[in-house]
Amino acid sequence: MAELCALHGWRARASPRRVFDAVLFNNELDTLEIRYRELLPYVHKLVILEANATFTGIPKPLSFAENLERFAFARSKIVYDRLPIATPRPGSRRREQPFDVEARHRRALNALLRRSGVAGGDVVIMADADEIPSPETVQLLRWCDGVPAVMHLQLENYVYSFEFPVDQGSWRATAHIFSERTAYQHSRQSDLILADAGWHCSFCFREIAEFAFKMRAYSHADRVRRQSFLDPARIQRVVCAGADLFDMLPEEYTFRDLFKKMGPIPRSASAMHLPSYLIKNARRFSFLLPGGCLRSG
Repeated sequence: MAELCALHGWRARASPRRVFDAVLFNNELDTLEIRYRELLPYVHKLVILEANATFTGIPKPLSFAENLERFAFARSKIVYDRLPIATPRPGSRRREQPFDVEARHRRALNALLRRSGVAGGDVVIMADADEIPSPETVQLLRWCDGVPAVMHLQLENYVYSFEFPVDQGSWRATAHIFSERTAYQHSRQSDLILADAGWHCSFCFREIAEFAFKMRAYSHADRVRRQSFLDPARIQRVVCAGADLFDMLPEEYTFRDLFKKMGPIPRSASAMHLPSYLIKNARRFSFLLPGGCLRSG
């Protein structure tokens, strides 16, 4: 690792740091399993929080708790808790705002992280379940001194599966050298970013019902402008076409970038430089690979 650390302007450590992976979990069971299979040899603890309702107040099952046996391979490293969210009575107009609920999630994850035994100088990775840092990135963070106190991780953006690469614009995942001031955020915290640090596979679900659920559960749920957007046949068509589930223009800051991204996402037939566990289990996760756009349900 000495050479790799030096190439980044850092220096090698005599022993590795501990790494804590902190995730707010919704319903991304498949991408979470791939994440944990990739990172398990390199992390000290896998810290995960889930709630009984979405940011928009929709009741949801505790999917992780209901599928603990699926993650038995990582049981010794998992630090799990659930966050109870009061859901409004039918017909009631009183409900928490989505971003207030999101803030409650962040505070609860901060508390859980501290209960997990994290200490000053440890590495904390903060990301959504579908924002997967590569093992090489985690090794770099473990073994190098001089790593910035807060650094974003630039991830390759995919949507629906690894057949549809979008861009290199995913930056919200972060790596922190833990201190008492460290707190979970999913927004800009630094001007520093580590390039080519992993993968972000958004809306990468096995079943059509999971797409519809996430569309309704989104913090910006007003994007579901018509009930027809949730029609299973439409969702399947959109996914196979690489089109937009919300029938919206790309979110860009210049007309040049907007025009470049208009229309369906160009397909990729390559399975190179993807998570190794995904490739080793290609049949089981065929829906995430080129040619596997058809979903269950």
